[in-house]
Amino acid sequence: MLETRDLHQYYGGSHTLRGASLTVPEGSCTCIMGRNGVGKTTLLRAIMGLVQVRSGSVRFGDRELVGADVSERARVGIGYVPQGREIFPELTVQENLRVGTLAHRHAKSTIPELVFRLFPVLRTMMKRRGGDLSGGQQQQLAIARALTIEPKCVLLDEPTEGIQPSIVHELGDVIRRLYQEERVAVLLVEQKLPFARRVAERFFLMDRGAVVAQGAMAELSDALVQRHLAV
Repeated sequence: MLETRDLHQYYGGSHTLRGASLTVPEGSCTCIMGRNGVGKTTLLRAIMGLVQVRSGSVRFGDRELVGADVSERARVGIGYVPQGREIFPELTVQENLRVGTLAHRHAKSTIPELVFRLFPVLRTMMKRRGGDLSGGQQQQLAIARALTIEPKCVLLDEPTEGIQPSIVHELGDVIRRLYQEERVAVLLVEQKLPFARRVAERFFLMDRGAVVAQGAMAELSDALVQRHLAV
């Protein structure tokens, strides 16, 4: 469904993506892993069109997205949850969700029932300001906002960062339901190895802007973990 091929990206003179290639099949969860600063977030931002690439390809289905703006990538069905959530703290939960619907490819203004099916607690918080929610609730809201466009693929950048363990477990359940029941492809950047092993089916390891290993999650060996993830 989603494929990047030989992506190169620069920040000034820094070569941040070095031929990064990966695939995310429909109805699957793929995890990008690696130490801090190896290009994981930059790769997601390049897929979403938030940073320009020097060369390479980003394909979604039969569409080439290099050169397309962020709104067009959302309209074809790619949702994005950035690191740090970036909800609107002064807006209510309902207003945050309605902002998300503006990017829907069919210009729908209603909040899809999928949001409340996966996050039923949000229905009880619609009038609360986003800034008044706990960190875990804000993360749920950020993911729910991405789902308002009824995406075919969702990019999640470290969704467990700074979240209490009980919510982390719930987020894992939601991600599994997304790809197993709703058939939404998930591309996940995650540092917590136990969480990644629990929710993802496939992995790509990055180092210095390049993909250096990939495979089924069961093939993520202790040797690979030690070489590319241990600190």
